Amino acid sequence: MSQMLKTAHEQIRAGLAAALSAAVAAGELPQAPLPAFDIEVPADREHGDLSANAALVSAKTFRTAPRRIADILMRYFSTQGTCFAKAEVAGPGFLNFYLDSSFYGGAVAEILEKGADYGRSDYGRGRKVKVEFVSANPTGPMHMGNARGGALGDCLAAVLDAAGYRVWREFYINDAGNQIEKFALSLDVRYLQKYLGEDAPELPEDAYHGDDIRQHAEDFAAVYGDRYVRADEAQRREALVRFALPRNIERMQRDLEKYRIVYDEWFRESSLHRSGEVAQVIDILRQKGLTYEQDGALWYKNKQVLTEQLLAQGKTQAEIDRLELKDDVLVRANGNPTYFAADIAYHRNKFLRGFERCIDVWGADHHGHVARMKGAMDAIGMDGSRLDVVLIQLVRLMQNGEVVRMSKRSGKAIQLADLLDEVPVDAARFFFNLREAGVRMDFDLDLAIEQSASNPVYYVQYAHARICSIFRRLAQDGVELRPCTAAQLACLTAPEEKELIRQMAGLEEEIIGAAREYDPARMTRYAGDLATLFHKFYNACRVQCDDEQLTQARLALCAAVRIVLRNVLTLLKISAPETM
Repeated sequence: MSQMLKTAHEQIRAGLAAALSAAVAAGELPQAPLPAFDIEVPADREHGDLSANAALVSAKTFRTAPRRIADILMRYFSTQGTCFAKAEVAGPGFLNFYLDSSFYGGAVAEILEKGADYGRSDYGRGRKVKVEFVSANPTGPMHMGNARGGALGDCLAAVLDAAGYRVWREFYINDAGNQIEKFALSLDVRYLQKYLGEDAPELPEDAYHGDDIRQHAEDFAAVYGDRYVRADEAQRREALVRFALPRNIERMQRDLEKYRIVYDEWFRESSLHRSGEVAQVIDILRQKGLTYEQDGALWYKNKQVLTEQLLAQGKTQAEIDRLELKDDVLVRANGNPTYFAADIAYHRNKFLRGFERCIDVWGADHHGHVARMKGAMDAIGMDGSRLDVVLIQLVRLMQNGEVVRMSKRSGKAIQLADLLDEVPVDAARFFFNLREAGVRMDFDLDLAIEQSASNPVYYVQYAHARICSIFRRLAQDGVELRPCTAAQLACLTAPEEKELIRQMAGLEEEIIGAAREYDPARMTRYAGDLATLFHKFYNACRVQCDDEQLTQARLALCAAVRIVLRNVLTLLKISAPETM
């Protein structure tokens, strides 16, 4: 929370402690410590700016009705020297506190002083956190689901950073295993079809049939001609993958950078096989007696591991049976490790790199994989509770009130590149952060490009641009913002001004809440609410008025709002325009 809010909370706690001491000395309450209590913002501001439940949680301690405890505490509570105008009892014993002008002026001064750092905190205390997101299959272009996962994952990393964590962004490249074998086969067939005609093999139904595969084969042929047609199949396929895969990865990087996503590392699955880490986790599981052989394959006892964990959590066997848990293959009959084996090795690698918490952002279709992976971490001694998974629900692209499933340009599924050709990056990033990850959402193409107050990102950006316009207009009249004294800032007493300041004072708590709950959508909601309150203030209060002191105070308020809006938009990697 902001320093002013921290001060207010501290004053409530210190004031109630002093009131209790006085009440005990007067013989009105027995000698006992005040139990831990909460300080919250009431839903209805008529019930105060802050409310404490100290009396409600003290009934058992003092063996007295909460309302009586509250009345006694308030009799001895002093607002003198605090940022509160008054304090009173409500209902069954709530203690409600009303902020005075020193709080509002102090909050504005704090924002102006901290500037770009306002809202940041040390809540995370520098703990190392890794956020892995998107990690799309590198065998083809990225699609709409990656667009939502990218925006949410990147903004989650940003709020964690602002909340004081040391954050590492990572993309996991699945450049080994079945999908690469399928990629190689698909490229191989398309390449041979170019030269062998009717003698060329047919592309299997379960291969990759996209135009990108055909284009890679054409480009490979343009460089190497028919040199590989009569080559050994394994050699030919290796050459095709070595040619095409880097191009796919480079395209992913370009698209994501256009989307303003830059990773600290692009981690390759193949490195886990080369380093022997996949073999190591298989050996660990084998040594722990958690594997068995069947039909020539090596299996992991997933059912046993999860059953034991669920029983320890208090689940009944009947409840567990309904989950229909199954074991997983670690090594296929052909001797190749499965994706699951590599994924265990990858997550082990994350923790061995010193990350205290690892966060994966996955599609909702990976729901069944969450418990398996957390259980596997426990099985190899890595503590699955330190792995958190954010599941992202599906998104529907809407236009003219109808679902859009195909790209107008290619006639295929909507790609990330298609979306960014149609929609400004600012709008895409904002829209994909409008809803929590676990909620299905509709992305309205028409609204995303509309320049009106109906478009939420335009509405927020317009508030920032409007403030810049106020300063430009007043500068033409010779009116400039000057440093304000506490007495000048105390002029900010209109309800619209106070409401606006209270919203800004809560920015740090909002960022911490978004980081704690893995919910960056809180930041778009916060920005929208702040813009609404600013427009409300602008319509109710003239910035330039006959009172010079009030004019300066309102200019300071506008400057503070501009800072907070810019800080939130910057957090979301969305521009804060000065003109619109």
